Amino acid sequence: MKVVYLPLDERPCNLQYPQQLSAATDITLQVPSKDILGKKKTPANNNDIRNWLLHETKDATYLIISLDMLVYGGIVPSRLHHLTIEECQSRLGYLRELKEQNENLTIYAFNLIMRVPNYNSSDEEPDYYEFYGEKIATYGKMLDKKAKGELSESDTKRLKELTKEIPYEVLDDFIGRRTINSSTNKTAIDLVNEGVIDSLIIPLDDNAEYGFSSKEQSELLSKVEHLQLFDRVAIYPGADEIGCTLFAKVFCDIHNYTPALNIRYSSTKGPFIIPKYEDRSLQESIKSHITAMGGIIVDNTTEADAILFTHSPAVSQAGVAEPNQAFSERHKSYFSEVNYREFVQALQYYLQKGKVIGLADVATCNGSDQTLMNLVKRRGLLEKIHAYAGWNTSGNSLGTVISHTIIESFYNNQQPLDEGRNNKSREFYYARLVEDWGYQTIARKQIAMNEVARLGGTYFDISNQLEEIQELIKQRLNLFIEEHLSTISEGHITLYEVYSPWERMFEVGFNLEFVAMAPINSK
Repeated sequence: MKVVYLPLDERPCNLQYPQQLSAATDITLQVPSKDILGKKKTPANNNDIRNWLLHETKDATYLIISLDMLVYGGIVPSRLHHLTIEECQSRLGYLRELKEQNENLTIYAFNLIMRVPNYNSSDEEPDYYEFYGEKIATYGKMLDKKAKGELSESDTKRLKELTKEIPYEVLDDFIGRRTINSSTNKTAIDLVNEGVIDSLIIPLDDNAEYGFSSKEQSELLSKVEHLQLFDRVAIYPGADEIGCTLFAKVFCDIHNYTPALNIRYSSTKGPFIIPKYEDRSLQESIKSHITAMGGIIVDNTTEADAILFTHSPAVSQAGVAEPNQAFSERHKSYFSEVNYREFVQALQYYLQKGKVIGLADVATCNGSDQTLMNLVKRRGLLEKIHAYAGWNTSGNSLGTVISHTIIESFYNNQQPLDEGRNNKSREFYYARLVEDWGYQTIARKQIAMNEVARLGGTYFDISNQLEEIQELIKQRLNLFIEEHLSTISEGHITLYEVYSPWERMFEVGFNLEFVAMAPINSK
């Protein structure tokens, strides 16, 4: 059964992670060459994408497709393009061609609600965002509050000030592009209604309770409700994890599998906090991720195929800790409302019971919580956990770890053990530890603070120091592996081909090989 995948962009999280998941299954994922996917602000060539899709989907059963890549050429180009509504709709029309060519093709699509970061940086935004980014985000927040009748007197004053402070041409460009992108999402919903798209996820990229994204979400949800499409269209916080999410959905479809997950938190307040960069409680987001993959949540561990151990903060939004903060600098709730000891003790208990365990490390943002991971390591549990993620936003981590957990829950107790499949699963698991814990939490901080400026680079531009910094990253990650993963009894880990996908410190790419230890009685 052929499954075709067009990713959101060429970074490992979008191109490589779903392939790594598929390697741990009996399903092969057909992906385009990295060469035709563009690079960061350079969009993919639309004709190349169209031709590749037409060729690959002729005999495919499923297509997982990023509409941001199909229409704009990638996630960052979706924030920079100057396409008209007509050009965007024409490119969406390629989906009809694919269905006409292959009437048995099932299309699972996703298309983001464009983000509005609340800071000044043009790294992934238009050049003017370097000067007006925070003001544009605040302006959108004020407009949304005004539309909802919640604008205070001070808000009214600030809105008037921002109207004068942000140049007209800047707002015109930003809002104009959002209008066009919103039209693309509305057309995508229409394509679901027509039966061209079989299922659609509209992720909210870096959003908040109020703002441009909130307003657009309300409009899109109203359209979904009007067309009675709640069973086929989902709108929730996320972005770079959706490739993994929809692969898990296809996996469950193919195997006629409805995974049942139980959720266990490290904090009593965990289900109710609102993660940083998101607009709803953690529990509601988890529901969305599991449902999008075809799973359900069960009330107890007895009937669960797997348990999602969710290491959660007890505070919302700005109070959520970052990995570069010392433990003593965190919000006071980390000391009183997050019970590390009980959480890890329960984790050990259920692993001993033979339960499939996925560990969602979302108590900190943009990396693993070292306090938790060091405790897990001391208990000797690192090599017993089945799936893990603790990278970037809460939604990124959740989609990644839940998809892997679901796959592992399906194969649990299947006999005989498929050693090749199992090795690939362990490879993905250890890659997550090396990247989320080793890089995002440890190596990135060390190199960014001590080496980047010395070598003449900046956090968002290491292009002139690339080889030196990539070598430093490789050294630090190998040190991490030596310190934390060299004593695992199940196998050996080798790291190679370390690179910086967008020539900045934010993310890393690498290949990791896991070789299982031969059984003692093997000849």
